[in-house]
Amino acid sequence: MKALLSIDYTNDFVAAEGSLTTGVAGQVIEKDLVRLTKEFIDAGEFVVFAIDGHDSKDQYHPEQKLFPPHNLVGSQGRELYGSLAAVYEKNQSKSTVYWIDKRHYSAFSGTDLDIRLRERGITEVHLTGVCTDICVLHTAVDAYNLGYQIVIHEKAVASFDQTGHDWALKHFKQSLGATLL
Repeated sequence: MKALLSIDYTNDFVAAEGSLTTGVAGQVIEKDLVRLTKEFIDAGEFVVFAIDGHDSKDQYHPEQKLFPPHNLVGSQGRELYGSLAAVYEKNQSKSTVYWIDKRHYSAFSGTDLDIRLRERGITEVHLTGVCTDICVLHTAVDAYNLGYQIVIHEKAVASFDQTGHDWALKHFKQSLGATLL
């Protein structure tokens, strides 16, 4: 069984005016990311929207020192970007569509993602979203350590750092045994 993890494809990470935007790199993957999401939903596969959520008053979160405020809970910046928002809205009531609020880079860290996948017999995770070399990477590393097979959709991941993006793609394959499609 397989699942699709849609990671952080939000206005703050993708829109031109986003506070920590991947910009054009993130925008050009929209068509492929949305197509994959629809395919998984239409096939009845489990689709997880793993979305970064921060509290502007949380002075102890380590990202406060690394990045500008982003994906603040309740803000427009945290809303899904572009046509992915409509796909989620249309399908959010389905039992195969699940939203996870995450505080850390990895979708597994501090969430019930592993439990949700295991109770469905899922052994293979397909990753899409941003940033390839941060949240997608950390999620892939945790998936590897938990024994999942990993599939990265190259045309559905992006970063604001092309060098980091390229390095992460190589790392997925060479160090995590991931399949790149």
